[in-house]
Amino acid sequence: MTIPDEKIYPRKGDTQTVYLKNVVSRPSIQVGEYTMYNDFVNDPRDFEKNNVLYQYPVNHDRLLIGKFCSIACGAKFLFNSANHALGSLSTYPFPIFYDEWGLDGKNVADAWDNKGDITLGNDVWIGYEAVILAGVTIGDGAIIGARAVVTRDVPPYAIVGGVPARLIRRRFDEATIESLLALQWWDWEPERIRRALPVLQARDIAALSKL
Repeated sequence: MTIPDEKIYPRKGDTQTVYLKNVVSRPSIQVGEYTMYNDFVNDPRDFEKNNVLYQYPVNHDRLLIGKFCSIACGAKFLFNSANHALGSLSTYPFPIFYDEWGLDGKNVADAWDNKGDITLGNDVWIGYEAVILAGVTIGDGAIIGARAVVTRDVPPYAIVGGVPARLIRRRFDEATIESLLALQWWDWEPERIRRALPVLQARDIAALSKL
């Protein structure tokens, strides 16, 4: 059993929360099942317009989001075209205005540094108005604090916050984290996950391992 393609709203009467997979259309955005986005300011169906910024085809950069992620209102994903080139004497984006300066129009992307894709693992929680920058990978089970600006990779099951975001603590001890990463419960069949809910909502990793 998977999410029906036509199912957008997980909760009856709630039009602020959507299954993100079923509202994005750009091939450059890939979202796993059951990942949800909530927006009480704008229509959450406009996620790729309002929240995925500076993602232009010239860069071939992707937003990859795993399963069972929770993305709060106003979270932003800033892609490579938001950058300017730092390796030159000037940060002015001359290649964008190639007609003005007699440059080769094929080299527009030289105006910025390309740091790559943005990747979120599974069961990631992105807090209110957090900003994730290009090139960042966020590990499974991580939590990003409200209004954090994430400039570097986040390990699995880490909690980060601040500007720039820094490690606050790990959610679990190392043994528990290793077990969760090995179990990959988010890839289980929905019925198995349903049976495991009492354990998933608790902290009994030994019981989860037996299911």
